Amino acid sequence: MAISLSVVLLLAIILVVLLRGGSLKAGPAIVAVLFGFFLASTGMADDIQRFLDSIADMVNSISF
Repeated sequence: MAISLSVVLLLAIILVVLLRGGSLKAGPAIVAVLFGFFLASTGMADDIQRFLDSIADMVNSISF
């Protein structure tokens, strides 16, 4: 839960920065948000979540 909340917060910050910087207009941003919303309700959501979890585990296992 903590990882997905962090990813959502990070993506929201990136979206706001892109909108304010003019790199992304409001129309495509709304389409991207709706795409993510509807993608979360498909059968692919579990596969995407496992992929992101594996990336988070890999990053977490790196020792500095």
